[in-house]
This record gives sequence, structure tokens and C-alpha cells, in this order.
Amino acid sequence: MDKENKKKRRKTDYEALNSSFMHIPHLNINTARDLLDLGFREIDELSGRSPEVLFENLKKNKTNIPKDRLYSIRMAVYFAETDDPDPAKLLPHAWKD
Repeated sequence: MDKENKKKRRKTDYEALNSSFMHIPHLNINTARDLLDLGFREIDELSGRSPEVLFENLKKNKTNIPKDRLYSIRMAVYFAETDDPDPAKLLPHAWKD
């Protein structure tokens, strides 16, 4: 592999990839990283949290967070709070405003 191709390769975020958050169906690795950055380590720690507040806290530290990240955070909190989650609600786009 030449130097140019090496530079184009993205570093894999193994901490996020191996986090408990990746057990949430359809949650992407970027959202898992954001939850870790907010100080969460386990899914159940999201229970009772306001997704909007979490999103606002995230925006304080990362200025280029896309709006659709809020949908994934809403989904993650729903998953944490629900014993038998509705599969239709385990898709980020189901959590649009």
C-alpha cells in the first residue's frame, strides 16, 4: 500500500465499536462515540436522560454535529428505557421531529 492510500484510510474507533452501545440496533459508530464522549459507558445509564439535553451538551464540545444525530440519541434513550422495544422505533429516522 502506498503512502497516499494509507493517508486515506480512516482510523477505526475500536472503543466505540466494542462499546455496549453497539448492541442497540441501527445505532451507528459515530453516535456510540458521542455517547462515550459524554461520559456514558453502559446502555442503562441513558435511562431517564433527556435526548435533547444530551444533544445540546454534545454540541458544546463538537461544533459540527449533524441534526440527525439527535434522532439516534432519542432512539438510544428509548432502547435503554424500554424492556420490549418496538422494532419500528429502532430506526433513527423514526425519531424525527
